[in-house]
Amino acid sequence: MKSKFIPLVLVFGNLVFAQNTISFNGCHNLFEDQNFTFFKTGVDGQNKNIYITNPVDGQQPCGGLGTCEFKIQWNNTLTRWEFLADSGNGDFVDPFLIYYNSTGNSSALNPPSNNVGTWVENVAVTENGCGGNLTAANSTMTGDVHTSTLAVSNSGKGKIQMFPNPVSDYISFSGVQNGKTLQIFNVNGQLIRTETYTDRMNVNSLSPGVYVLKVFSANGNSSEFKFIKK
Repeated sequence: MKSKFIPLVLVFGNLVFAQNTISFNGCHNLFEDQNFTFFKTGVDGQNKNIYITNPVDGQQPCGGLGTCEFKIQWNNTLTRWEFLADSGNGDFVDPFLIYYNSTGNSSALNPPSNNVGTWVENVAVTENGCGGNLTAANSTMTGDVHTSTLAVSNSGKGKIQMFPNPVSDYISFSGVQNGKTLQIFNVNGQLIRTETYTDRMNVNSLSPGVYVLKVFSANGNSSEFKFIKK
């Protein structure tokens, strides 16, 4: 396993994607007890987000495995999210599959957290080096990940709308039937506000940044929206 990872240098220049990041810490036997930051670098043909670790400049050592460079992306053929490790050239042409998750909301545009569905360790590659599937007990996975098995904006089959976005003062909703609760989460997945549903929500007190808003209906359905507070 260790011989499969070699150092690499890949510079992205001064690109900044601070509003679309995933933080990961896990698989300590192979990757050491350190934090890795994934930055959203684009979307694929299914409009699923693609994330690659940062820095990608050869500066994050990885337990004798060389430089850890990882990627999280959607595999449309196998209908699953995959956690990949680069094979040594920084191009992810022939990467190693470390984990995969096919049970954590395949309709979402971003990957599931470590407690949604099952991130399965690919022991054929890791040789059991990660100590089993990802869980909240052996890893952290926060940021631009979804924390619900419900599909994004699935209530009303896509008819629910939130506007404007970006927003300064008030968010409005349309197409919501039997709305019950509104919740706002920060980019780390922390719940910061819960309110009884109304079709207009004051967000003036929020600090500028990216947030996730969830609309819950009385029948248990949920819709999820990402918005920018100016």
